This record gives sequence, structure tokens and C-alpha cells, in this order.
Amino acid sequence: MAYVFLLVAIAAEVLATSLLKSTDGFSRLWPTVACLAGYVVSFAALAVCVRDLPVGVVYAVWSALGTAAIVAIGAVFLGEPLTTAKVVGVSLIIAGVVTVNLGGAH
Repeated sequence: MAYVFLLVAIAAEVLATSLLKSTDGFSRLWPTVACLAGYVVSFAALAVCVRDLPVGVVYAVWSALGTAAIVAIGAVFLGEPLTTAKVVGVSLIIAGVVTVNLGGAH
């Protein structure tokens, strides 16, 4: 069940981060409310995850998958360039998470 909460935390964080641009520097009310609500849900779900899973593993997976998703969303929906450097960087982040998990963190 902890992994379900981790997926909820990742999804909420990705949604909130995706909304950041639409808040226009937190000057637009409803996008700002939705963005902040996403971050609240994300952190609440993370708090539940760390009851049963090591915090290092939870944070590594949350940040890596969130980063990869945001890079993809930026490229597909926000017109941001998908450069070789971004692909290599995200690949290294994911490799780091795999290494943390294989390193006996469970």
C-alpha cells in the first residue's frame, strides 16, 4: 500500500509542477490554488509512505520519476526542447535510483 501512496505523491507533484507556469508567479488565483493543493497532497502521501519504506528510497524514487515526468511533459506539452543533455541527465538520475534500491536500502 505504501507504493500506492508513493505513486499518488508522484502524480500530485507532477501535476503541481506542471501548473507552476500557469500560476504566472502565483498571481493567478485558481492555478495557484490547484498548484499548492497538488504539493500538499504530494507531501501528505509522502508522509504516509515513509511509515513503511525507507525515506531515502521514497525520496529517490519520488524525485527521479517526478523529474523524468516533468522533462517529458515540458517537451511534449510546453514546447521545451528535449536535448541530449536532458536525456542523459534523466538517465543518470534513474540509474542513481536503481543503484540506491539495489544497494540494500529495503
